Amino acid sequence: MIQNVGNHLRRGLASVFSSRTSRKSASRAGNDSAMADGEGYRNPTEVQMSQLVLPCHTNQRGELSVGQLLKWIDTTACLSAERHAGCPCVTASMDDIYFEHTISVGQVVNIKAKVNRAFNSSMEVGIQVASEDLCSEKQWNVCKALATFVAHREITKVKLKQITPRTEEEKMEHSVAAERRRMRLVYADTIKDLLANCAIQDDLESRDCSHMVPAEKTRVESVELVLPPHANHQGNTFGGQIMAWMENVATIAASRLCRAHPTLKAIEMFHFRGPSQVGDRLVLKAIVNNAFKHSMEVGVCVEAYRQQAETHRRHINSAFMTFVVLDADDQPQLLPWIRPQPGDGERRYREASARKKIRLDRKYIVSCKQTEVPLSVPWDPSNQVYLSYNNVSSLRMLVAKDNWVLSSEINQVRLYTLEDDKFLSFHMEMVVHVDAAQAFLLLSDLRRRPEWDKHYRSVELVQQVDEDDAIYHVTSPALGGHTKPQDFVILASRRKPCDNGDPYVIALRSVTLPTHRETPEYRRGETLCSGFCFWREGDQLTKGPTTA
Repeated sequence: MIQNVGNHLRRGLASVFSSRTSRKSASRAGNDSAMADGEGYRNPTEVQMSQLVLPCHTNQRGELSVGQLLKWIDTTACLSAERHAGCPCVTASMDDIYFEHTISVGQVVNIKAKVNRAFNSSMEVGIQVASEDLCSEKQWNVCKALATFVAHREITKVKLKQITPRTEEEKMEHSVAAERRRMRLVYADTIKDLLANCAIQDDLESRDCSHMVPAEKTRVESVELVLPPHANHQGNTFGGQIMAWMENVATIAASRLCRAHPTLKAIEMFHFRGPSQVGDRLVLKAIVNNAFKHSMEVGVCVEAYRQQAETHRRHINSAFMTFVVLDADDQPQLLPWIRPQPGDGERRYREASARKKIRLDRKYIVSCKQTEVPLSVPWDPSNQVYLSYNNVSSLRMLVAKDNWVLSSEINQVRLYTLEDDKFLSFHMEMVVHVDAAQAFLLLSDLRRRPEWDKHYRSVELVQQVDEDDAIYHVTSPALGGHTKPQDFVILASRRKPCDNGDPYVIALRSVTLPTHRETPEYRRGETLCSGFCFWREGDQLTKGPTTA
């Protein structure tokens, strides 16, 4: 079945993608959604935790320690994962966490976790954290987190059952979970490549060394003995406990630079490389890698050993945390410069500068709401992975919306519309007797589109980024009374199905390139979210979009 969906944007062509399989299935989906949104429905994997913040949970400012919050987050998420898996689970990774609000003593922390999607033996768990003032009844969003847990049985291999999403929110999270998983699996290599290839600019040589703090003065090393209260029923150390210890040494290192009480604002995505057990000694090392105008990056490393005589230590985890120092008005203060040690210190210093750029790009592209992302985002090797992720996930989330309205049907081709905020989106759907893999191969090469789409006059391949992503320059005829033709610079991202029931995806969005600026010859058009999604309905049936 072919479906064509798009946004009517401020400038440019509408987008195209597929969503429903038929009127019957759309109606059934609508009924399921109504039941899901109705009173009494609750996600079977959902776990909620509410904690009253007591003085023993707070830091020197009377605010909830982030380490304690991380322990509560990990516990809630683990319980959700185990509820779905039916067996013990361990923390495998945690995505970027941005802390938007601090929590004071006497307030309540409300944490909600649920499994977004299950794969073979791992699950993505979504976590939402809010704070509540019992006296004023005010509530604040504190942070959102995405954690990956792995189910573990000692005797038999785990094969997790699939999640069946029912509400619109569940469908949207389920649809993009596979893309987030793809990004996690290549994360380490992506960072390594970006740090190697990205041009890092810093003013280390031009800074006044007399006003710089030696990085070695911020170095912290601490050891923790893993005891039974720190571990689960299998004797493995809680991931949240390790994160809390890491936050502790990172805070000490940051304090030694600023000589004040820093506030943790962000934790970069990290993976647990291996487990630790009761009886392990964990050595935690932290140092300030770089200090910027209003923020600093602290690197933390965790190693484990069993006996003091052991010469080999197991690398458990590494993380990078961003701190700021706030004044009485909660505004960030200026920080002193850091003077790195020659060799590894200078390497960490320059890598921290690159990570800052990558982090800002990732936060901007991945975390922004759809309406806050500009139509054309500058293309840069440092944001390549995240632009591709945003391209595909935006299309998948648009497809998953429930409130599409059937506007017309001609010759079994259906047109649906969706009014949402300042966008008018649409999609078309139909059934075609073409093998899905063949259709995917043909449609993913935009250079062939002028053969069947009159709105594409010419297509030039500007850059083949990798196997799944390419940038094209597209020209189209003049439309709507304009005398000039339009041109577009488009990032095309394609994805094969991750699992049974997943669609083939070809996502399109505008980007800007310094080599292809707007010219007087064309009116520059832009598209925010467009493309194709098509599912295999049978051996030779394909469901996907037509063109707009």
